[in-house]
Amino acid sequence: MDLKDVRRDYTQSHLSREELADHPIQQFKNWFSVAQQHPSLSDPTAFSLATVDAQHHPHQRIVLLKEVREDGFVFYTSYASAKGQDILHNPRVAMHFAWLALEQQIRIEGTAVQLTPEANSAYFYSRPRASQLGALASQQSQPIASRAELEARYHQLEEQYRDQPIPMPPHWGGYLIRPDYFEFWQGGRYRLHDRFSYQASAAGWQITRLQP
Repeated sequence: MDLKDVRRDYTQSHLSREELADHPIQQFKNWFSVAQQHPSLSDPTAFSLATVDAQHHPHQRIVLLKEVREDGFVFYTSYASAKGQDILHNPRVAMHFAWLALEQQIRIEGTAVQLTPEANSAYFYSRPRASQLGALASQQSQPIASRAELEARYHQLEEQYRDQPIPMPPHWGGYLIRPDYFEFWQGGRYRLHDRFSYQASAAGWQITRLQP
């Protein structure tokens, strides 16, 4: 397969300093509201989460954004999972949203902190019952012999808790990523893309145009 000639130009839009919000969270919200309405973006909340483990090996996976707060971004997972163990050793993480239908990308770097048990419980019991059972059935990132074994565990728990609340797994919960760096990328003609960074400083957010 020869990929050298697979290319296209980026012509949908441009990004100027005058268009940017002063605060990166507001700029994220502005772009996100457009992404939510775009017919070709089925999962605008999906982002790549990058972590580094105790041996300094990087790892990436797709997770779903569940809340945008003034102080950061929230997602949920198992604290005992591979990503949870990475964050335990090194809470510095990176996020990447790729909204390719809009020719846009957003990079975010920051520090992940666990949410409170109260916040975890409130979100867990807002989820569909099937999702609650799935979280209880899966020991995320651990080996298992077959899908059949996993489904059998799910159905066993479904029967066990048929007429009662499903207990929230003690290892399950959310993280708040508190950002200190953003980069907004808008594809441009001739590969002259528009890139702007927001860097946290004592004086507030410093906005800089970057070369593509």
